[in-house]
Amino acid sequence: MIYVGIDVAKDKHDCCILDDEGRKMYPIFTITNDKVGFDELFSRIEEVTTDKAEIKVGLEATGHYSNNLLAALVDKGFPTVVINPLHTNLYRKGLSLRKTKTDKVDAFTIAMMLMTDRTLKPYSDTSYHSEELKTLTRYRFDKVHERSKLKTSLSRLVNILFPELEKLVPTLHMNSVYALLEELPGATYIASCHLTHLKKILEDASQGRYSRDKAIEIRNTAINSIGAPMAAKSMELVHTIRLIRMLSDEIEEIEESIKSIIDKLDSPIMTIPGISYRMGAMILAEIGDFNRFDNADKILAYAGLSPSTYQSGQLDSSYSHMEKRGSKYLRYALFNATKFVCKWDESFGVYLGRKISEGKHYNVAVSHATKKLLRTIYRMELTGEVYSPR
Repeated sequence: MIYVGIDVAKDKHDCCILDDEGRKMYPIFTITNDKVGFDELFSRIEEVTTDKAEIKVGLEATGHYSNNLLAALVDKGFPTVVINPLHTNLYRKGLSLRKTKTDKVDAFTIAMMLMTDRTLKPYSDTSYHSEELKTLTRYRFDKVHERSKLKTSLSRLVNILFPELEKLVPTLHMNSVYALLEELPGATYIASCHLTHLKKILEDASQGRYSRDKAIEIRNTAINSIGAPMAAKSMELVHTIRLIRMLSDEIEEIEESIKSIIDKLDSPIMTIPGISYRMGAMILAEIGDFNRFDNADKILAYAGLSPSTYQSGQLDSSYSHMEKRGSKYLRYALFNATKFVCKWDESFGVYLGRKISEGKHYNVAVSHATKKLLRTIYRMELTGEVYSPR
């Protein structure tokens, strides 16, 4: 076997090629992050052996810097392992007591890990093709988070300009309220607005739900409002509403793309009550190929949902906290999907209630239900069976 360790960087990559006895086939060399550099790496590997079954390539999961190289290796047919940087860091510290960390040392460390750790599995075609879905789900996650911050900012501005409005409507974040504040951003503007025009704004935006009575109530409240007439804050409010609308349109477009991919996958995970396209897509995208995990517990560890343990001599920690060292996106999707599954599926709801009755905090009980849900998903994905409630 030939083991190739690659330390990925922005403009260049350091490479180390070892034989099955740990000897360097070449001095550790550096390639540029372009087609010329990739071709140099491929030619050096093929000089050693042309049998791809005897080759194992490894690199760290370093975000977007490794995407192009990973795609080139997979397209070329080289079995490639993507390793958690935390894993390689701990392994490197175990090789020597010296505090030595360089790109060349990291490349050698990755190659040694490939040689000694037989549990590392190559990046599969399934994981490769799920990258698009992962990109979309993570992009949507970031957009939703960005919109949430804008909504918080909007609430802050309304509390300055028209604090009484929040008690007159079910929520500030509805189309009719946005339409009102976008044209009349503050109590001063609403108080001076003609009643007929105010009624038309509310009626059109709410599709007839709010009539003349609501317009009168809002205007009378605005006349007696303690809201500060600040032009700068009013401008900020209008711009915030426009950004929220724009982000909502973008999120809707992203979700349509996600739905089209999920429909093609036809995954049995969508048959579980309470799992939507959004959470289901994020779970599938983050896990990728279920076959690369020997059991569901390894996916739990990958998601950072496993309990941390500490035992030494007579000391045995009785308060085990969630590790939270894996994919935050997978952890978020599993945890939130479980809440809805427990609401819509009777067997999971009973299980959650039992854990709460044992004295566990709600979030702790949900984490137990999450483990149960993940084991169910793991079995379904491997067998292709649809969900069957107990």
